[in-house]
Amino acid sequence: MILNIAAYHFARIDDPQALVANLRGRAEALALRGTVLVAEEGVNLFLAGGEAAVRAFIAGLREDARFADIAVKESWSDAVPFARLKVRAKPEIISFRRAGSSPLAGRAPAVDPDTLARWLRQGHDDAGKRVVMLDTRNAQEAEFGSFAGAEILPIVKFTDLPAEVEARKADWSDATVVSFCTGGIRCEKAALWMRNEAGMDNVLQLDGGILGYFERVGGEGYEGACFVFDDRIALDPALRPLADGEALA
Repeated sequence: MILNIAAYHFARIDDPQALVANLRGRAEALALRGTVLVAEEGVNLFLAGGEAAVRAFIAGLREDARFADIAVKESWSDAVPFARLKVRAKPEIISFRRAGSSPLAGRAPAVDPDTLARWLRQGHDDAGKRVVMLDTRNAQEAEFGSFAGAEILPIVKFTDLPAEVEARKADWSDATVVSFCTGGIRCEKAALWMRNEAGMDNVLQLDGGILGYFERVGGEGYEGACFVFDDRIALDPALRPLADGEALA
């Protein structure tokens, strides 16, 4: 079996190119495939390979104090769903290009999967407010599945999100808004921007995103599968792939 991991971590990186070289060398030595993005704000990675090799890579990464507590989401497949290894530096580990969205100064408040499942089950948060699930992914990803009744924005890319939020935020003023995405990185940036720049102090992020929710809770309150950015196409709430074959070169 192949171990697939998705992880991101915000940390100040003074020399992204040096970290790129280091991580590329270690991933190549372990015969891993996937994508690793490095920016001054942190790292974002999707990797697959043999279990021992993947765990060795993460263990080595955690030896760096900047990434000691990086959270990793795991899933399994019969084949490696990536054609090659790509490690590169970017201006951001997820492109948003908005002020007030950097978690380096502090994260947005989060709700954990178990608490969210309870809120969805009871129909309101612990203060009795209705819960609005806000999908921060693009509309094409959401076609594979999303939380039941979620607000799905008509966006093609993440940078389109602010305009759509501004047009709708008045409708959510009486609710607790839970921002969510695949693994947590987009909803984390979006939640910070909404709180810091859009004046929405009623926004939380779903800690760990959809994949973290699947790991902890399963599919309660969720309809369909979660699109992923590799040849598995999407994962169901049991983290089983929609497609499971060797990636094409």
